[in-house]
Amino acid sequence: MRKNKRGLYLTALFGLILVHSACAQPQPFTGKAYVNEQRSAEQATVLLNNEKNIIPLRNLDNNRIASIHFSTAYAVGFDSLLNKYAKVDVINGNDYMGAKPLDMLVQDTKFYQTLILQLTDAELSNPQIIQFIKNNQKMKDVVISFIGNSASLVQLNDITAPVIWSARVSPVSALFSAQAIFGGVSITQRLTKSYSPKYAANTGFITSKVRLQYTVPEDAGINADNLNSAIDAIAREAIAQRATPGCVVLVAKDGKVIFNKAYGYHMYDNGIQDKITDIFDVASMTKISATTMEAMQLYDQGKLNLDSTIGSYMPIARNTNKKTLSVREILEHQAGLIPDIKTFEVVKPTDHTVDSSAAFPTKVNEGYYLRRNYFEDVMLPAMLTSPVKTRGQYVYSDVGLIFAQQIVETITSTPLNLYVQKKFYDPLGMQTAGFLPLMRFPAVRIAPTEDDRKDRKALLDGYVHDPTAALMGGVAGHAGLFASANDIAILYQMMLNRGTYGGVQYIKPETVDLWTSKQSAVSRRGIGFDRWDPIADRHYPSKLASDQTYGHTGFTGTCIWVDPKYNLVYVFLSNRVYPNVGNKLGSLNIRPRIQDAVYEAIQKGM
Repeated sequence: MRKNKRGLYLTALFGLILVHSACAQPQPFTGKAYVNEQRSAEQATVLLNNEKNIIPLRNLDNNRIASIHFSTAYAVGFDSLLNKYAKVDVINGNDYMGAKPLDMLVQDTKFYQTLILQLTDAELSNPQIIQFIKNNQKMKDVVISFIGNSASLVQLNDITAPVIWSARVSPVSALFSAQAIFGGVSITQRLTKSYSPKYAANTGFITSKVRLQYTVPEDAGINADNLNSAIDAIAREAIAQRATPGCVVLVAKDGKVIFNKAYGYHMYDNGIQDKITDIFDVASMTKISATTMEAMQLYDQGKLNLDSTIGSYMPIARNTNKKTLSVREILEHQAGLIPDIKTFEVVKPTDHTVDSSAAFPTKVNEGYYLRRNYFEDVMLPAMLTSPVKTRGQYVYSDVGLIFAQQIVETITSTPLNLYVQKKFYDPLGMQTAGFLPLMRFPAVRIAPTEDDRKDRKALLDGYVHDPTAALMGGVAGHAGLFASANDIAILYQMMLNRGTYGGVQYIKPETVDLWTSKQSAVSRRGIGFDRWDPIADRHYPSKLASDQTYGHTGFTGTCIWVDPKYNLVYVFLSNRVYPNVGNKLGSLNIRPRIQDAVYEAIQKGM
């Protein structure tokens, strides 16, 4: 079996459909022409044999998926779009049509639960391929994407697997079909005439749009030139001014990703170009993307009470000044907690070593292992004995979110990283999101952060930048999450959908509404979430953001903002702390200016 190793790296994926992609190629359809062709593709596409509701695909976690193509000319774009929704291995079926028998394809795909076949008229006239489908549809989910002539439909009379058929042969039809498989677009048509007793007039299945769609700005009523030129100029300014070596920007409007582009390089002095699939340390975006997500779900289940106290969940805190602090106060940063505790400056030489062992199991980074129970022996006591000074006032605190982490972990008996991976990231189809990324990805896919010559004496690439989170082994309530822009967009499209994505309700709508709305009498904050600032001079998070906007920034140079008024998700990821911490990204207002450029493009329309 030969797999397409470029898989997720195919920014040329977007190149087939989006002129704003980092690696765009010349294409037959752009702008309004693309939108018109997409509408034609929708009108020409029907879904057959979906009695078991296999389409759109659900249960993305623990589902190995392979896409098999033969003679289609559109396989690269089709497969690349599939990989926006889930990890899909690509198999060239032609490898099994010569000396290697097609029966070997059955053997080589035995560990896949779902097979997606891209078929043309030529494949439907091949009895070997039809038999391959018949054999597999009995044992696993098989999905057929057929683009071709209606006369070939009769070859599928004995097939029970779902068939997405498009009579319109074009690259856009292939892209439409790929997205329809995952519910990125809806299938709205039925057969207009009869082709066989099985495929009779007015038969077919209608589906709903349940996930992000990937399209052009014109599909959301925006002129691509207005969006591209403005964002390009600001991103290039950031790099030229050395505010960051590179960045990735993503914009989703109306449930459609209309802009996703990478700029610059991983580092100023090397040739690793940023890709839209790159993974970034999102720093304090962890607070809402992990800890708060889990807390909301536990709140829905009645397991977390916002007005209960630290002492009620953590017996170890009952004889401290933290015992009466409420979960609500912690998540609103009004508990009077200090911003952070001392980190590397209090680590003793006997607390760490260069090699791992049973006594030194906590890996901080290469060549730095912390002694067992350091958090329980040193960090947690420092938190518990720290002063409570300004209760009732807004003081941003990492310590509060570490306490929140201890609370949710106590409730679930599960580490934060494992809970959010299982309950959110994997089922949502977020392929890169998670803590401790080097356990799953090579460093070349991860944008490095600081060259820490003082404490860790290493370039931090794949190890969390935040020093407190680092000493906690990379998993903390306030920092430690790594993700790509597409993954962040998926998570916050779920939030914009008021808790639903892919046909699954992750969080109750009323909970999303409560936690993301203004809750504090003394700050702009929601519960866990940062929000739009009513003090006009601050222009936070941007001049044109609506008062419904919520999200968070990250110290490493990241942000996520959701604006329900405009049905908008804006993601900015960078590694502005490379090679060392500076504030040019902030002083140049790069993140808010790009966000304003999006609003301006929306206002200008087509």
